[in-house]
Amino acid sequence: MPMKFMTKEIEARFAALGRQESKGDEAIVVAKFFCPWNNWTWFATEYEADEPGTNDGNFFGLVVGFETELGYFNRKELESVRGRFGLGIERDLHWKERTLREVREKAGVL
Repeated sequence: MPMKFMTKEIEARFAALGRQESKGDEAIVVAKFFCPWNNWTWFATEYEADEPGTNDGNFFGLVVGFETELGYFNRKELESVRGRFGLGIERDLHWKERTLREVREKAGVL
């Protein structure tokens, strides 16, 4: 059975936290997504579904790729990416919430 990109529990957690822009580096990173064939990683602090119950919506958080930046990324786009052998972007199933500051420190991107 394929991994669920999002669960109702994760969506509920995003909803409970709401917008976190005023928290800066103390914003909570709820979910981590990664690309298994390169070093791209997305650390999501916010999520807003375009329509409840659909797989379309936008995340906000830290994107570590060619550059490291805060920004929006689209759920449907992440779910549609396919690499070699049909691999897709995955959610880190072992992710434990931490602050954006902790993520930046661990990734060495202050």
